[in-house]
Amino acid sequence: MGQTASIEVETEEPSAGKASGSQTLMRGLDVIEALIDGPLPLAELSERLELTRSTTHRLAAALVDRRLLSFRPREGYTLGPKLLELGHAASQQMHLPRIARPWLEHLSAQTEDTVHLGVLDGHEALYLDKVAGRRRINIGSKLGERHPIASTGLGKALILDKTEPEWTEFYAPEGKPFDSTARAVWLERMRGYATKGYAFDLEENEDQIRCVAAPVRGVDGKVVAAVSVSSAAQYMSDARMAELTVTVTDAANAISRDLGWSPKP
Repeated sequence: MGQTASIEVETEEPSAGKASGSQTLMRGLDVIEALIDGPLPLAELSERLELTRSTTHRLAAALVDRRLLSFRPREGYTLGPKLLELGHAASQQMHLPRIARPWLEHLSAQTEDTVHLGVLDGHEALYLDKVAGRRRINIGSKLGERHPIASTGLGKALILDKTEPEWTEFYAPEGKPFDSTARAVWLERMRGYATKGYAFDLEENEDQIRCVAAPVRGVDGKVVAAVSVSSAAQYMSDARMAELTVTVTDAANAISRDLGWSPKP
């Protein structure tokens, strides 16, 4: 479909006025669900939804623009490629915490420190799980929170495979101001982290808190998540952080293997 449509304003009948945002959203979802069993031309889709053809066309065209639907001239509308992306992402996020949880608990018991599991969400790290440590330290993270990529060990581990231009974008997303000298130091550290396969947080995200993080990989070898061990700086000397790189990487690799990843020879 070559034309651009919007589903923000929806009029079923002239007297109906503007439909509410929630009503329009639900109608858009109805269009998607109507195509679960296979493609439909506009006339049949309109009839199934009990909407006018013009309304159905506006809804469907907007969904095509977002790649949630596709249009084939001889078949009509079908489910689009974006749904495959969303389904894969949902699948990863739904079973990832379950698979990772035993390893997170083992890592926390082994180190006595707080352990996090997170994934990349836009330009932020989304925390999916947390196992508190045994030390009397308050790590101010919560499940479902998002933290900056550039200042967290977990966030850095999530982007180790990215290119340097991409790192630069994560350092200062959406044109936010930054100190060029500080960025240069950060990029130099990222080069080292990428070479070694792990990342540190040196009190960059939370005062007096340090962490060691490592990436979790999926069956295709790509980074799908990251694991970190966090503790107070008094328990995280440079020497201990160096020792923990092996422990944390081993845990991340164990989760990766459970996800189907096989390390390269």
